[in-house]
Amino acid sequence: MKRPKVLIAVVALVVAAGAAWLLWPAGDAKATTQQAVSGPYTVQFSADPPRIGGNTFAVAVTGPAPDSVLVEPVMAQMGHAFAPVLAVAESSGRFRATGVALPMSGQWEITVSLRGPGGPAQVVFPLLVK
Repeated sequence: MKRPKVLIAVVALVVAAGAAWLLWPAGDAKATTQQAVSGPYTVQFSADPPRIGGNTFAVAVTGPAPDSVLVEPVMAQMGHAFAPVLAVAESSGRFRATGVALPMSGQWEITVSLRGPGGPAQVVFPLLVK
């Protein structure tokens, strides 16, 4: 009789600890910058501390100047994919995507797609949202 109650209590404690970790304010979240190469492009992806809700991402491209840059968030583990956001050119080789929705905490993949004289290219950057 006692054994099922102990098992239920342990499971409840583990679930509560996991929920607290996911929901705890991300005061220690840090900005992230990552870089990757695809074809003739070198892409640098920067994000302020990622958070649940709308995010702004900066993309710097070296190589042939792309005509367009799209940013697409995907959370493969949960089957979430959102429409790509067009990044707006700020200066030569520098783009900003605003309002990129990340509706839940967890591991996201941010796909940056380029189109331009160097041909199409894609790079994927991992991003953890707490």
